[in-house]
Formats: sequence, C-alpha cells, structure tokens
Amino acid sequence: MPNAITRLIIGGTIIMTAAFAAPANAAENKLTIVNPPNLGDPSPNGYSTAVIVAPNARIAYISGQGGQDSTGGLSPDFATQVKQAYANLGAALEGIGASPDQVAKLTVYVVDHDMSKLGVLTQNVMEMFGANLPAQTLVPVPKLAIDPMLFEVEAVVVLD
Repeated sequence: MPNAITRLIIGGTIIMTAAFAAPANAAENKLTIVNPPNLGDPSPNGYSTAVIVAPNARIAYISGQGGQDSTGGLSPDFATQVKQAYANLGAALEGIGASPDQVAKLTVYVVDHDMSKLGVLTQNVMEMFGANLPAQTLVPVPKLAIDPMLFEVEAVVVLD
C-alpha cells in the first residue's frame, strides 16, 4: 500500500475513533489519550495507542536520556539503567517546568532487546506515568552512543 494511503487510513482511523477517547487531564495539558477498542487495550504494556495534542500547543523535545547517574557512571545492569534513565527524564521534565502527564510520546531504544526486558520497561513507565500513558515506540538497537549504555528514552512534551 502506498505510504500516503497508509497515512490517510491511520489518520482517518484516529479521527474516527476520537469519540472513544478519554481526556488525560485535557484542560491542563491539552492531551487526549485514544485507545480504540478494536485495537485492544495497550495500557498493561505501558503505552497508549495514540495521543492527540490540542491545536496551538507548545511542544518540547527532550533528547535521549540514558542511565548515567549524576557522576556520569553507568551500571552494567539493564534494570538499573532503565530506572536511572526515567529519573533523568523526570529531572529534564522538571527543568522545563513540565510533569509526566504532559508527555505525549516516548521513544525508547533498547540494546539487544528481548522479551525478558519488557517487564522492566513496563514497570518503570507505569511508575512514572500512572494512568496517563503516552504513545510509545520501542526500537531495538545493536548499540547506543556510549558502549556501556543499554537503554535510552526520549520524549515529546506538550507545555501548554
């Protein structure tokens, strides 16, 4: 199927299913979470199918946050890196005057991803975002910018 047609179908599906959307505190952060019932509930896996951003909203992009601690050290443990990366994302959000419920989209990069890592990822995203789960994409990669890095998370944030 040509790319333009695929985008039209996906965009139309999101618009058509907006009636099933539940606001994720839309008055404050202008995000509407959409989980169309015909696609199943993705929330147990730590994400939402789509997030609609209100017109004229200001958007911030947070660069990939890895699992480095305040000294630049990296644990060799995947779970430790993920926990620290989400703490670093929280600090970046605080630095721009935002909170987790303003995150519309996450992209996570996992070195040598396998299914055993999903539990760690889901636990951390649920702890940070609760019921306001952003849209999310997981990208398996062979390596990241620094060899000991095992995980990185970047975010798209709606400021107002």
